[in-house]
Amino acid sequence: MKVVGLTGGIGSGKTTVLSMFLDLGVPVYIADIEAKKLTNTSKVIRKKIIALLGKNSYLKTEINKKYVADMIFNDDELLKKVNKIIHSKVAHHFKKWVDKQNGVYCIKETAILFESASYKLCDYTILITSPKEERLKRVKNRDQLTRKEIENRMNHQWSDIEKSQLADVVIENVHLKNTQKKVEEVHLFLLKRFD
Repeated sequence: MKVVGLTGGIGSGKTTVLSMFLDLGVPVYIADIEAKKLTNTSKVIRKKIIALLGKNSYLKTEINKKYVADMIFNDDELLKKVNKIIHSKVAHHFKKWVDKQNGVYCIKETAILFESASYKLCDYTILITSPKEERLKRVKNRDQLTRKEIENRMNHQWSDIEKSQLADVVIENVHLKNTQKKVEEVHLFLLKRFD
């Protein structure tokens, strides 16, 4: 099965686009969701994160999101180390998931597809973009974060310009009707390409 990597900055509308691919019958793996599950269930991840960030990293059985986010989004080295701990486990989990899927291709959605160089393991890549103010509005409504907190997270991701240089296709997610049309076009293209 071919693997299509899908990414986009925070608030770009990756979830919306993924639901459109799901409606077309494409298997979808959301790395962020799986990473959260594994972070809470894997003893290996827990042990390594506590060793790196301290015992306050976990509240009983779950990751202490605020504590960890405050630490890693203010320290690029810590962010890289935490990503390395989690993403090796996610990569292994993804491989097992792919083996159980049917179809011509599947989508692996990950926020740091290009930053982590995991795009090199994909057969095709899709970048979802949206204007900055639109993204800020979406994230503020969804996560109840301040503008400063959102911009801090945005600043730890590559810009759309940097990502677009590596992406095979860019889908601008502003008007849902246009986004849907583009998703359908990309889907038909991929079916032909991988058949």
